[in-house]
Amino acid sequence: MKRIALLKNPVQEYAWGSRTFIPELVGEPTPSARPVAELWMGAHPKGVSQVLWDGVWIPLPDLIQMGPEKILGKEAAKRFSNQLPFLFKILSADMPLSIQAHPNLAQARQGFERENCLQVPMDAPLRNYRDANHKPEILCALTPFDALKGFRKSEEILALFDRVSVPSLEKPLHLLRKNRTLQDVAGFFSTLLALAEEDRKRAVSELMTGAERLASSDPVFTWVTRLHQFFPDDMGIFAPLILNLIHLEPAEAIFIRSGELHSYLEGAGVELMANSDNVIRAGLTAKHADVPELLRILRFEETQGGIIKPQARNRWEWVYPSPAKEFIISRLSLAKGAPFHERGRKSLEIMICMEGTAGITDVATAEALPVSRGSAFLVPAMVKEIAMDGDAILYKAGIPEIFKPLESLEVNLSPSECV
Repeated sequence: MKRIALLKNPVQEYAWGSRTFIPELVGEPTPSARPVAELWMGAHPKGVSQVLWDGVWIPLPDLIQMGPEKILGKEAAKRFSNQLPFLFKILSADMPLSIQAHPNLAQARQGFERENCLQVPMDAPLRNYRDANHKPEILCALTPFDALKGFRKSEEILALFDRVSVPSLEKPLHLLRKNRTLQDVAGFFSTLLALAEEDRKRAVSELMTGAERLASSDPVFTWVTRLHQFFPDDMGIFAPLILNLIHLEPAEAIFIRSGELHSYLEGAGVELMANSDNVIRAGLTAKHADVPELLRILRFEETQGGIIKPQARNRWEWVYPSPAKEFIISRLSLAKGAPFHERGRKSLEIMICMEGTAGITDVATAEALPVSRGSAFLVPAMVKEIAMDGDAILYKAGIPEIFKPLESLEVNLSPSECV
């Protein structure tokens, strides 16, 4: 039995996706007929990977249930109730994603139960919660990558608005100048989202007059003008003035916490998250944007954005530190003739080859699997030692070995609470 197994993974065709990056990665014709936004590697009901096991393609959740401790690992199976705790993705954006945030664990469980109680269909456009899990996530850039992440300091927000002059917003800006607290930032942001259509159009027009003048010299206003091209009259056009504009070079990363407002603007990356698809949107989208629910889950905290640099574990592997309990991600850089060994393995890993070719061997059985660009594969916990050799770059998703107890949360809603 070959215990290191190839994966066949579903793609998600969202309007913001690229017609080239993921199709090229997996060897499909380009440009594709439709935008391909994400490649999913995992066991989420919305997109389940298939595993080539004993010559037969098996859904990953079914394989895990056949032997949770052998596939996930003893500790991981116990901690995560025999479920894969993460969702691994390749993401490629040719246009901006919506401005969004993800709920924390308590909010996700409560929201999921509430919408179930209200009998909102799982595929309904107005549904916010498609599972009961939170969604902390990390994105590692594969190409130059731009994103918006977390609120700027109030002084920065005011300075940027002063440069463009938006008279329609003078009253809320005056309130922010007066106090400059996090509560006032929250109030200013809420006011923007609540503007009536006529007021919104006027404010956007005023912003664009100044932004077009500054676009050639400042990336903040470059992005304002680009967002306006994609989403005219959407208040999300103001986002670069309010949120930190982050630029990542390949191999750099950002971590998104629960309740942190963000938008991925352009580029391709490897993304790893808790196994969830819960998204609450604010703007830059034609999809459902539930502003009251977004304001309820948001963290109004001033941040600096925070670019993560990988840390060397050894000469082959570079790990991206994060506070996540469900996942850990690393980058492997292999050189021919210098084999990489991983010993004492205790839990499942999923890897994808992004460049080059390599061979991965189960040391105990000497069974080898050749991989090349676009190959994704699973290494179950039962494989205690692997050896890898070749000239390749791979990304690896795994489960942290040091576990901390999750908070115990009970969610029971009576019919009267289904509101």
